[in-house]
Amino acid sequence: MTLKQAFEDQAGHCVALGSPFMEQLMNVLARDWPHDSALGRKFASVTGDVGPMGASLPLRIAGGLHALVLNRKSPDLAKAYPPNNVSDAELSEAVLNALSAHEAFLLEWTDHAPQTNEVRRSAALIAGARVAAKHFNLPIHLSELGASGGLNLMWDHFALEIQGHRYGPNMSSILLSPEWTGQLPPSVQPQIEKRRGVDLNPLDPTRPDHLMRLMAYLWADQPKRLSLTRSAASVLDVKVQQGDAIDWLAKHLPQQPQGCLHLIQHTVAWQYFPKDVQARGKALIEAAGKRATANRPLAWLSMENDGENNKGAALTLRLWPGDITLNLGRADFHGRWIDWQHTD
Repeated sequence: MTLKQAFEDQAGHCVALGSPFMEQLMNVLARDWPHDSALGRKFASVTGDVGPMGASLPLRIAGGLHALVLNRKSPDLAKAYPPNNVSDAELSEAVLNALSAHEAFLLEWTDHAPQTNEVRRSAALIAGARVAAKHFNLPIHLSELGASGGLNLMWDHFALEIQGHRYGPNMSSILLSPEWTGQLPPSVQPQIEKRRGVDLNPLDPTRPDHLMRLMAYLWADQPKRLSLTRSAASVLDVKVQQGDAIDWLAKHLPQQPQGCLHLIQHTVAWQYFPKDVQARGKALIEAAGKRATANRPLAWLSMENDGENNKGAALTLRLWPGDITLNLGRADFHGRWIDWQHTD
């Protein structure tokens, strides 16, 4: 895939996920990208997949540009960003000027892969955890792989509202209300006793610079996502550990105490692990599942791309003892809708 194709491909993904501004920005960059610049030469030197499933160069530069707006470093660029609406020509002029004027900043920014914490994915986690809690009514030790800043480890602090029903704390300021089809999730309230997460490059959203990085990778014409991220950061009480997810998991799986359900979760993270790492992780979890007991059960909750991109992510829950696999349904990658297929 060429860089131009990567920008165009990303434009399609963005409009499908409800961001016409990002579609416009990606198409402008596809057409007017400054190849004869330090940024242009840096991107041209990247080998392998430069698109969404690889180096994700389009989202790297989009994040850097949004950071300039959020940091108020480029007032002229901000005038071309939402809530303002400008023509392609006006957006192109503002973007090209920013790419030139802030090239040093953007060269450093794009060294790092995009990193987000899509808080609305917690809607699927809340529903899936309730199914696990109905099977094993025990306090939960929650582990998240690829946790980024750890915001989705806090789902028990969020409220889920669907079809007039509210799940979670009544006074929560973080309200998730996806378009929901299917049976309602179980009413049982999971109780998290301990939470922890791991990421190769963890962020700490209680730090303003780290929170800004998370915000920059969100899309400027989707203010609700920005607001939810700020709110989730305000209740964060866990620090994500740095490390390889599967090495970390191998260390923590044997440490689960009696009388607790160990719930492993991940959302749109597993797909980025190398195939051999995925195989090792799956083998580790399944081996731990064989050792699970009714007083020391294990659950594996995932929201991941299974190749059906136009149908969102697959929601799957595996439970041990018994090695029960439940296909819970599908969810939009940004949590806008959930097609819940599980029935009690």
